[in-house]
Amino acid sequence: MDFGRLITAMVTPFDANGQIDWEATGRLIDDLIEVQKNDSLVVSGTTGESPTLSDEEKTALFRFAVDRAGGRCKIIAGTGSNNTADSIQLTKEAEACGVDGILLVAPYYNKPNQEGMYRHFKAIAESTKLPVLLYNVPGRTGINLSAETTLRLAEIDNIVGTKECAGQDQLAKIIASAPESFKVYTGDDSTTLTTLAFGGYGVISVAAHVIGAKMKQLIEAYTSGDVTLAAKLNLECYPVFKGLFECPHPVPNPVAVKYALSLRGLQVGGVRLPLIEATAGEEEFIRSLFQ
Repeated sequence: MDFGRLITAMVTPFDANGQIDWEATGRLIDDLIEVQKNDSLVVSGTTGESPTLSDEEKTALFRFAVDRAGGRCKIIAGTGSNNTADSIQLTKEAEACGVDGILLVAPYYNKPNQEGMYRHFKAIAESTKLPVLLYNVPGRTGINLSAETTLRLAEIDNIVGTKECAGQDQLAKIIASAPESFKVYTGDDSTTLTTLAFGGYGVISVAAHVIGAKMKQLIEAYTSGDVTLAAKLNLECYPVFKGLFECPHPVPNPVAVKYALSLRGLQVGGVRLPLIEATAGEEEFIRSLFQ
């Protein structure tokens, strides 16, 4: 299974009452495929506010996304959590919904050791026929899935790649030693070009909600050998890459990108507590990124 090089970790649109807005979700999926040129979408990942979605909402999202995409792109279900048994059950439900793969975040808060994480991911992978992408994001989970453990997991047949957010040193170490078929994605938009230069495969992105078409052009320029154009496009994208997370101080994802989508005419609503809306000053900064 090739999920492509540009994947968006999709936000979950909410209505005024904080419930999933299905009409807005459909419009967003269409835009991410047709306008932003994504190869795959992650549904109910952490950018989709998975910690505040019920399992019933998640499975409804998986089913809806598969139907709406209609084969135009791959749908990857965010089924990972810090509860191995629950992750297995949700993975089975996602498989029944017809998704193309799953994304498993490292188990947050529990702080398992490397062997515990290995067994966690192995157990989930063995419960499904779907291809599995790992997701290592120490800044949010409080733990680091080491390069060595990632490489052990890469030996499992249906663990096909990773979304790596532990920094360039660890990403490069994984790329250098992983099987050729194992795809390494960055989860940090600002390192898209450097990840490709290291030999990584692509990006699982937040910024591609709003500048996906340009990011696709950047990736295609680099992979076709036009490094000068890729560098130019990277410089043009860079303020958005950084600004969506640092506007003008760190703002929890997906607060900024949801507001940025509204500036493009895609109303996806607010965020669920404990997240809160962007302040007036933060909104002004986000607007400045697109002027």
